[in-house]
Amino acid sequence: MTPPTARTWARRGRTPVIRVRGRSQRRISIAALACYRPGERSRLIYRPKRHADHKRGGRRSFTWTDYRDLLTAAHRQLGDPLVLVWDNLNVHQDARLRAFIDAHDWITSCQLPPYAPDLNPVEGLWSLVRRAGQCNTAFTGPDHLMRVLRRRLREIQYRSDLLDGCLAAAGLTLTTPRLQD
Repeated sequence: MTPPTARTWARRGRTPVIRVRGRSQRRISIAALACYRPGERSRLIYRPKRHADHKRGGRRSFTWTDYRDLLTAAHRQLGDPLVLVWDNLNVHQDARLRAFIDAHDWITSCQLPPYAPDLNPVEGLWSLVRRAGQCNTAFTGPDHLMRVLRRRLREIQYRSDLLDGCLAAAGLTLTTPRLQD
């Protein structure tokens, strides 16, 4: 991952140049659920995953089983039905994941339109992580990157106002009445 740059400096009249080492063969993925309920504080549930088998041709992102496990953990942690608002990531549309969602009455799933990151509150979350957790940082290795990401996500977990801001930036509100049994 190329580190984002927030600020830099150079002598007057010289263009600043930032050198970044070549791409790493390791990969880190993070899946997150921004959880909202009227009258309660917003919550963030996330799972980082380091892909150690990247060089051997292994999968370099979350699998449908990883998302299944995340949804199951969120359901256990929240204790209520889930309403998912998915973007169009290929794993979100996997037939096995769709079958899992259809088989459980505590999950309702809605797909966002294609190419609509502005409607997804989690995209605002990733922006917060990149701006405050990664900018102007040269990571010494994947463990350092993972520590910084976990720390930043934990900070966001305790700041429900940031999560509410991501929801508002997506133009969404919590005015929908709760589903009745």
